[in-house]
Amino acid sequence: MNQDPSRPRRRTSESQPPRGASNVNSTLSIIIAVLAVLLGFFILRDIRSDQSGQTLPAESNNTVAPTDTTPVEVPVATTLVLTAFKIQVANASGMSGTAGQLTTELQGRGYIVQPAMNKSEITPKQTMTVVYYLLGSEAAAAAVASELGGVGIAAMPEPIPTETGKLGEASVLILLGSDIAGKPLGTGAAAVVPVAPTTTTG
Repeated sequence: MNQDPSRPRRRTSESQPPRGASNVNSTLSIIIAVLAVLLGFFILRDIRSDQSGQTLPAESNNTVAPTDTTPVEVPVATTLVLTAFKIQVANASGMSGTAGQLTTELQGRGYIVQPAMNKSEITPKQTMTVVYYLLGSEAAAAAVASELGGVGIAAMPEPIPTETGKLGEASVLILLGSDIAGKPLGTGAAAVVPVAPTTTTG
């Protein structure tokens, strides 16, 4: 008998997926989903360990670098070695024993100070203390002047205003005036006031 062409044909087995194939597809989907979850877990764990191990040192390096450049000028003041130069104290205050007292105090603070002496006969009595320096000892004179509380500094006059007219091995001369004679050493001055070099004549 001929089939009625108006009747719909049944689907063949080729067009209809077998029931076993759908089960395989769902099983594969579950396995892929589980693998994706596990993979995501491991990736997140690696990212967290990388952040905890690498981010902090990078930040600390960035914060240290600016502070390294900030105190560039500070070592200039601290590089002065107190034992690299010698000091001579000459008493021009008119008060007996004050040059020896200042010599002892400076030695106690780490300076090398030669035995105290008096001013020259042609040098008048000083009311203001002055720190004189030989060429090249400007920084040493500034440090000593600051130690004395901010007295003036100037280049060494000619002739040298000591009783011998010499400095020995000293490169810095403190011509002690009555302003600080017999008083305790200052704790350091905010500013050092330079004075004009003076020359004494006979």
